[in-house]
Amino acid sequence: MSRSPDTWILSAQCPSVLGTVDAVTRFLFEQRCYVTEHHSFDDRLSGRFFIRVEFRQPEGFDEAGFRAGLEERLAPFGMQVELTPPGYRARVVIMVSKADHCLNDLLYRQRIGQLPMDVVAVISNHPDLEPLARWHGIPYHHFPIDPANKATQERQVLAVIEETGAELVVLARYMQVLSPELCRRLDGWAINIHHSLLPGFKGAKPYHQAYQKGVKLVGATAHYINNDLDEGPIIAQGVEPVDHAHYPEDLIAKGRDIECLTLARAVGYHLERRVFLNANRTVVLNP
Repeated sequence: MSRSPDTWILSAQCPSVLGTVDAVTRFLFEQRCYVTEHHSFDDRLSGRFFIRVEFRQPEGFDEAGFRAGLEERLAPFGMQVELTPPGYRARVVIMVSKADHCLNDLLYRQRIGQLPMDVVAVISNHPDLEPLARWHGIPYHHFPIDPANKATQERQVLAVIEETGAELVVLARYMQVLSPELCRRLDGWAINIHHSLLPGFKGAKPYHQAYQKGVKLVGATAHYINNDLDEGPIIAQGVEPVDHAHYPEDLIAKGRDIECLTLARAVGYHLERRVFLNANRTVVLNP
């Protein structure tokens, strides 16, 4: 379900205390805001409360007064609040290597308006996908990498991210391990996609390895990056059944499709403020 173009998003989290739902919804009622979608979750193990509300503003809406009043009302609960206005489009940088399926899918979904984002740059360690980025009118930055210049290359990457004002970085099959330093800089706002055959089938040709073992499921995992390789907080996963009639090339084709869909779903959840970090896990308030 896509977000209505005329709604605000209020997303917040705080310690689990009495009155959190009432504090948010009553304030919206008093401001004559019409709630179109509401989801909340209280995690009894971590003692954290999460809420996401979409609402329409009334006529004569005073944004500054609304924000000030909301901050005052929710301050006693220690809520970390984020307000996203109607029509907001996040600035996104996409990182790729040679595979084009995820990049092509994301750019298509941006073009048709399914993902509320503006891709402000594509960064790659190879030149192969520059024509695709240029066709969409997006700057392409080719920063080759070798073991001797990795630190320099990552400084170039970070410079583009900072100069473009990116709010989200998407690793759309970027086949390089990021350094601990870059992982720390991007912690919580960079999304990676990989096949779900890990950790059983590592290295080259994982689908061929899976074929030899006769796997019955293939899938993909989208997660926030951190310094644990391919083990960051998971946002979305996809899976498809396979059988003995699927040869390695069939598994690869299914894997590409699932990667595209799973990554797009994760990026969409993030852009619509549906994802909350909760220690090493995520809370995803789906529609």
